[in-house]
Amino acid sequence: MYVCLCKGVTDNQIKDAINQGACSMRDLRADLDVATQCGKCARDCKSLLLENMTGNQVAAMASAQYVAA
Repeated sequence: MYVCLCKGVTDNQIKDAINQGACSMRDLRADLDVATQCGKCARDCKSLLLENMTGNQVAAMASAQYVAA
């Protein structure tokens, strides 16, 4: 299913990027250029990100937020 119509990005492409190490919206923007035009896909991209992250990615994200605080 297409998630980002502006850039023609599918949910499978987003899942693949997550499996290859993307663990933030910043990573998805850099890898796939999603949520850079109209922004309507941002919520769906973030949902896919949270649903498909591995335990290691969750731990890395939590650690990065802890350091930033």
